[in-house]
Amino acid sequence: MKKFTMPNTQIEAPNVVLGLMRIPDKTDDEIRDLVRTARDAGIDFVDHADIYGDDLHGCERRFAEAMHLTPAERDAITIQTKAGIVGNGPYFDFSYEHLIESVNGSLDALQTDHIDILLLHRPDALVEPEEVARAFDELEAAGKVRSFGVSNHTPRQIDLLKRFVRQPIVANQVQFSITHAPIVTQGVAANMLDEQQSVTLDGGGIVDYCRLHDITLQAWSPFQAGFFTGVFLGSPEYPKLNAVIDRLAAQYDVPPIAVATAWITRHPAQMQVVLGTTSPDRVAGAALGSDLPLTRPEWYELFRAAGHLVP
Repeated sequence: MKKFTMPNTQIEAPNVVLGLMRIPDKTDDEIRDLVRTARDAGIDFVDHADIYGDDLHGCERRFAEAMHLTPAERDAITIQTKAGIVGNGPYFDFSYEHLIESVNGSLDALQTDHIDILLLHRPDALVEPEEVARAFDELEAAGKVRSFGVSNHTPRQIDLLKRFVRQPIVANQVQFSITHAPIVTQGVAANMLDEQQSVTLDGGGIVDYCRLHDITLQAWSPFQAGFFTGVFLGSPEYPKLNAVIDRLAAQYDVPPIAVATAWITRHPAQMQVVLGTTSPDRVAGAALGSDLPLTRPEWYELFRAAGHLVP
């Protein structure tokens, strides 16, 4: 498992992360088996959110109930969670009061005294960055949160926060896969008249911005074809892509999910792949893509096979 020190933190992080949004109905044994498989593969970083689960903090609570982590076991795992989405609207709330309440709820549910990384979960159109800064200062001073980041934010939205927030923004979690890749594909087709791929929709290039500002990109839904439209692996809708994936999987003697993972980890932005599966076998298979040495021609072949334009 390839690891790196996340910029502006002391976290030695794997480039594959275990997302736990789908565990509310899993038994304790199933959750322990999933986490154990991930740990055996070198994945010691878990991703939560307050809204994951059948009720508020549901998945965080199930994780803690199943794992019963000792203090030493807790310190050996990086726990990341998110706040800011109100599910009964739905709407977004980055107010000081909501962020403080959410973090306190996460700490109780996770049965821990600190969160390693807190992400703002999608942008709040009504954000008052001064309130975010106040919340971050209080949470950091109390030792409740050690590092802070965002999710699905554009460069300008991050700049607005950074005008007031003292702490470094250490991560930006965005949807990214071979088939859902506008944050990369638009740059490849830049300045091409009438090509939809060239249209910039993210406020100036999320990937380049994060690389310039030492912000770790985290790829959620790394195997989804679109916005929860189903996975592309094995899908008859992507015959060319799967043919290339299968050939490379055989060449490298890994499962196809490892190749799909490697397409992301191969990018020099040093991204993290956030797995959403609850299958231990898929977790183990994806982990094999952590440092799979895809060549530049192979990376671009997958890019083209997914239907993206290479001028």
